[in-house]
Order: sequence, then C-alpha cells, then structure tokens
Amino acid sequence: MSKELSGYRGEALEFLQRAGVNVEDLVRVTKDGKPYEGILIPRSEYGDDKHIVIKLRTGYNLGIRLSPTTKIQKVGEKLIFTKPPQPKTKLGLPKVAIVSTGGTIASRVDYRTGGVTPALSASDLYAVVPELSDIAVIKTEILFSIFSEDMTPKHWSVLAKAIAAHITRGVAGVVVAHGTDTMGYTAAALSFALQDLPVPVVLVGAQRSSDRPSSDAALNLIGAVTAAANAPFAEVVLAMHKTPSDESVFLHRGTKVRKCHTSRRDAFKSVNAQPIAEVKGQKVIPLTEDYRRRDPSRKLIVKPDFEEKVALLKFHPGFDPKLVEWLLVSGYKGIILEGTGLGHVSDQCFSALKHAQDLGVFVGMTSQCLWGRVNLNVYDTGRDLLARGVVPLGDMLPETALVKLMWALGQTKDYDKLKKIMGTNIAYEISPRTLSLGDV
Repeated sequence: MSKELSGYRGEALEFLQRAGVNVEDLVRVTKDGKPYEGILIPRSEYGDDKHIVIKLRTGYNLGIRLSPTTKIQKVGEKLIFTKPPQPKTKLGLPKVAIVSTGGTIASRVDYRTGGVTPALSASDLYAVVPELSDIAVIKTEILFSIFSEDMTPKHWSVLAKAIAAHITRGVAGVVVAHGTDTMGYTAAALSFALQDLPVPVVLVGAQRSSDRPSSDAALNLIGAVTAAANAPFAEVVLAMHKTPSDESVFLHRGTKVRKCHTSRRDAFKSVNAQPIAEVKGQKVIPLTEDYRRRDPSRKLIVKPDFEEKVALLKFHPGFDPKLVEWLLVSGYKGIILEGTGLGHVSDQCFSALKHAQDLGVFVGMTSQCLWGRVNLNVYDTGRDLLARGVVPLGDMLPETALVKLMWALGQTKDYDKLKKIMGTNIAYEISPRTLSLGDV
C-alpha cells in the first residue's frame, strides 16, 4: 500500500493512483455532475475500497462512493500543517496550571482506525485557544495521554500529587483536561484526596474532538481556566457546557455530578444539588453562597491513597447473590450496592450480606434513582438490611460512594473508623436535605 495513500486499497487505491493524487492534496471530486472540493485524507483501515474521503472547507469529512463516472482532479499541492504559535504571555495575570490526561478534549481523528485518539498536548490546547492568554499565565504539563476508560485509582493518586505540586508552586488554580466518560469518578477522587484546598481544581472535557467544527473544547477550556484563575471558591469542580449551545459553562461540584448523555455538549448534570457557579463571558457567577472560600494561605493536605478492591453492584431482578459471595472470596474490602428506590435488594441477598458483616466487609447502600436519598427505615426490607450491617449513604451518588469507599479504605481498615468516614460529609457528597426537582 502506498505510504502517500494511507488506508486506501483495492479499487479506491487504483483510482487515486491513476489520478496522480496523494493524501493531503487539495482535490476536486466530480460525481454525477456535482463537484466537491476538499483535502484528501487517509482512509480508515477498517473501511471498504469503494470510497474516498475528503475534508471540506467546513471541517466536516465527506465520503464519496466511486462510480464509473467519478472524476478527481488535483487543484492544490500537499498541505503542510504547523502548530499555531504560542500566544504571548501577559504579565500580571493569575498563574494557572493545565494538566493534560488525555480524552476527547485532547484528541484528533485517527485516520488509521477512523476513531479519535489522544494526540493534543496541554501546550497544544493553549496554542489553539489563544483567548486563554487574556485570562491567565498558563503553565502546561502532560501527565497522561489516555482515554478516561483507562483511568484507574493509581492514576488518581499520581494526578493528586501532580496537582499538589503545582499548588505548592503558587498557582491560582489548576485545570485538568480529562476524558468525559469517567471524569465524574476522577472529580470525586480528587475531592477526597485533596483536603483543605487553597485554590480551585477544575476538571474539563469535551464531547466532540477539537478538530470538529462543533467542538465544545474551546468554550469549556476558557470556562475552566477562568474558574481556576478567578473563582471565589476553593473546591474540586467540573466545567462543561450549560446547554447544547455555546452560551456558558456550568461548574459542578466534583462529588455531585454525573454524565447523563452520551453525546450532548451539556451531558453533565448536578444531581441532588445545584451547580456551584456559571462562567459566562469570562465572568464567574456563583449560584450558591455555600462553598469553601479561596484562601491561598491555606495549607493543602494530600491523602492520595485508594484501595482498588472495592466493587459497585447494581441490583436488578434476577440478581444472583453469588456475585456478592464471589467478591468476598476474592478478598474485596468493600462493596457499594446500587439498590432500587429507597435502597432495597431482594431477601435472597440477605445471607451473602450477613456473610459480609461477619467478615467485617463494609457494605454501603445507594439508590439507582437519580434523585432523592436512601432510607432503610421505611420498609421491612430496609430494616432487615440494617440488621445485616448494610450502611445507608444518604443521597450520595453510587459512583461517588464507590470512590469515597476506595479512598476511605486507603486511610484505614478499621471498620468503625471506616463507617464514621463514610457517614461524614467531607466534600459536599451528602446533602443535608433532599432537594425537589424544582430546586435542581
């Protein structure tokens, strides 16, 4: 296969070779009398040999099926792409660190597979969003270059220490570029690992990669840097679009946020809580007065240890209690149950849960409902669960409860201390009252 025609094979490869064109040439393709002009781009290796792909001036890719009447003509030489220059640093602005871990906000299309792949560094993000130079003096660091599904508790520990190092150097805030799929988990992990924060830590992602015209990366990043530089609070928050349009960015608390849509730009929602603030026009607008104030003189406490042998189990009709027993036999130290309604599982699970109690394994109960809180005192099932050592966790999100239990077990293995930690509101993960849907 021609190196200059990467990904093309068979009929499509012969067609392009006869036309004397190469990938990255500006071409005009005429099919059924209609011309299409754009840059010839590589073909996914998983694609067929009946199409060629060009990138239009709009930024969108167009696949064209070949036919006997299809014609292609080179109208421009191969383009050479260079990174945009770094914007000039403006003295006197707050210092913000951008730590890149990968994800869609730091991704480009991989034309070998046709998917997106981590490719842009934190420095690249700064270069392609020059507006950042009017908000802060940016320091960038590439910590990881992975998709968020590959993030593990070990990564959380490394990330927490890296953030702490930047804060120790005196930055006004830290931004973490992260994949959206598990960004809520990481936000919760950092909320517990970084105690007594003096400045904000802002996680930011994108639903659409930065090389797409509809990308949300730039606005989200501007909102995140603005919050890191100027927000009055010192907490871990997550910055993403407020609505599908490029209107503003919501800042969600790291322990109260969930990704609720696979692809919308406003995929993230605060659950059982309001967003802590909104960023609009490079201005941070607090939406609550209940937050931890920014205080650069406050001494950060880092507790980055997590226990990985913790499981999150979602109860469902037909749930097999042997799943709980398998976790116990496998040496798991804690289990979070995602029960129905107020926090229920079938009585078939009672024996396995009593076994966990006898072994001193912590079992916490959350609800698979999005809103509301667990209450094990209403029905007999709940009271039976309490008698078998199951601990209700209020309105804590299941994923937040999982992360908190991992973190708590990283601090102590003593059951009584563990139970106390899980019942203590450390980072706004437990709401003092249940909000109505009208409140959120």
